[in-house]
Amino acid sequence: MSMNGKRLEDVKILVVDDQAEARTMLKDMFSDMGVTQIFESKDGRQALEFIDAAFDFVDVIVCDWNMPSLSGVELLRQIRSVDPDIPFLMVTGRDDMDSVIEAKSSGVTAYIRKPFSSAQLEAKLRIVLRKIM
Repeated sequence: MSMNGKRLEDVKILVVDDQAEARTMLKDMFSDMGVTQIFESKDGRQALEFIDAAFDFVDVIVCDWNMPSLSGVELLRQIRSVDPDIPFLMVTGRDDMDSVIEAKSSGVTAYIRKPFSSAQLEAKLRIVLRKIM
């Protein structure tokens, strides 16, 4: 499957979630879309270490909002301080306006609310990939 010349199998995604089941579900959904390069981090701190060590290995960050020690929005702010352009998809159960405003003001590329289908996730992935294609 191609997106404006870049194939999904060439896209490198970092999935950040403190729940192993959620990471597995996201990885399975992305694999079903044809994504073959999927990395994972169990929390925001581990994600920062991964990105610091292997920044060129990540095209898109898909991150849960609620995590211990470093929330998704805190991770987003830290990443935006060094890279204002990397696509960042926030995954959350929050839908209140304050959370949406906070995510947008922190520089989120897109936002998807749990629960979601594979089709909804793929639509959001297409939106965030427009940033790099």
